[in-house]
Amino acid sequence: MSQPPTPAGFLAAAKPGTRVVVRYRFGDGLTDALGHLVSCDAGACTIRTRQADVVIPLGLVVAAKQVPPAPERRRPRG
Repeated sequence: MSQPPTPAGFLAAAKPGTRVVVRYRFGDGLTDALGHLVSCDAGACTIRTRQADVVIPLGLVVAAKQVPPAPERRRPRG
């Protein structure tokens, strides 16, 4: 049985444009980045969230996985 890839290994193998969630160390705790993978190299990955591009050093990543597309936004009732 093969071992699942490490979070950094998953990000390195994922294609740009893949929607992912990445949990990483931030200050004294953890935080998540949810968005589309822009790029990943030996040192860091870039995730495009709704607010901005987030560059995450791979050494701080504790978990990462692919997530399904975001649900369609509902139209306001009116």
